[in-house]
Amino acid sequence: MTIQRILVADDEESIRWVLSKSLKKQGFDVDLAEDGSQASSMAQQHKYDLAILDIKMPGINGLELLKQFRTNYPETIIIIMTAEATMQHAVLAIKNGAYDYLTKPFDLTALDAIIVKAEKAAELTGEIGHLKEELQDHYSFGRSIIGNSQPMQEIYKTLGRIANADVTVLVTGESGTGKELVARAIHVNSSRVSKPFIALNCAAIPHELLETELFGHERGAFTGATERKTGKFEQADGGTLFLDEIGDMPLELQAKLLRVLQEKEITRTGGNHTIQVNVRIVAATNQDITTLVREKKFREDLFYRLNVVPIKLPALRDRCDDIPLLADFFLQKSRQDLGIDTMEFSPETLNLFKSYGWPGNVRELENTIKRATLLSPDQVLTPTDFPDLTSNNHKKQDESLEKLVARKLENSLAQMNLQEMNNLYEMVLHQVERPLINIVLKNTRGNQIKTAEVLGINRNTLRKKIKILNIKVKRGGE
Repeated sequence: MTIQRILVADDEESIRWVLSKSLKKQGFDVDLAEDGSQASSMAQQHKYDLAILDIKMPGINGLELLKQFRTNYPETIIIIMTAEATMQHAVLAIKNGAYDYLTKPFDLTALDAIIVKAEKAAELTGEIGHLKEELQDHYSFGRSIIGNSQPMQEIYKTLGRIANADVTVLVTGESGTGKELVARAIHVNSSRVSKPFIALNCAAIPHELLETELFGHERGAFTGATERKTGKFEQADGGTLFLDEIGDMPLELQAKLLRVLQEKEITRTGGNHTIQVNVRIVAATNQDITTLVREKKFREDLFYRLNVVPIKLPALRDRCDDIPLLADFFLQKSRQDLGIDTMEFSPETLNLFKSYGWPGNVRELENTIKRATLLSPDQVLTPTDFPDLTSNNHKKQDESLEKLVARKLENSLAQMNLQEMNNLYEMVLHQVERPLINIVLKNTRGNQIKTAEVLGINRNTLRKKIKILNIKVKRGGE
């Protein structure tokens, strides 16, 4: 930001004249106001990069005018002038958002130095703001978290509603589904974006060290503690703490975490005084945490504290429609990283991706594509470039029909408010019956007698179901 237009507000004509002459000589456009009311009116008509305001003026004084600027014109840099060098004025001015203040009488070179410093600070603030916008754009829902499928659209809606609400979030899902990515997106799109995002994998730290990682320790707290260490809570103060694999946290530490969530304060290991912390918690686990609660391996009261907003991420196999989109994204990313101009997937490769089970989910897809991009000499990636997928597909045992239906049903019902429904049984039954009857009719080339026989129902029942379910019967394989 370059300072161009300046407003000077002071009831002393001599001050206005001196400042106007000096600032215009430096090339600034200068407007003069003889009191606070006139300054307020001028600010409504013009955009000022800098305002120099006297504290004591008729009508609206400088501190009241400062508050107006901070509310209505937050980008304007404010310098306060005062004839009384009191600490109260200085504190009030800075507390209410003034960049700096000058005590009358002052040397014009002191004002020049403040303006130069303010201009540099404004440029830096602008750069930070631009970087923040880039960061928010990168982590916007639907860009960093990729997918257009219905399950992902529902997740985007949830994230949009809760990102700026200061509530704890519990993200569940299999390994590799993108739980940390969700946590980062929540942080970047919240009011805490300018504060730290700290991540800690509870399963990766030995239990005996996890407490000091979270809360820190004082010097001499235990053998080897030669100096004070701040924990993740202090490091994340004002920001977001992401606790990954929370289900692996030992019970005794769960009790201490619960106290932090309740009291918003910690005590370092070996310390005897409390430290206030302001941290938003996003926790994640790939385990069935309700089972852990039932088995007394996870505290029920902590579960309810964390589970204010639950977000369940679907497995990649449950959103196959997103696989081509994800695959293309990871291919372009790998090409850019490796400096490869042209490379694409064959249609057979995309079909292979959609038929594969992806036990490692999105993370496995990304690493698989990265490896093939690096090793393949061809511009078109074919199934032969993915031998692990083809061999695993041959070895993989088919999932039982009951398990397949249960998994798909669970994923679909997770997106519904079951308590508001009153015909769920009939709805689900129709969705299963319709494709089943269609498949058998197609197999029997529209022969209803044979279809009824295969289904194990009489022909009249079949006719009724065909009518109720609005099934169009094609005869002779037409």
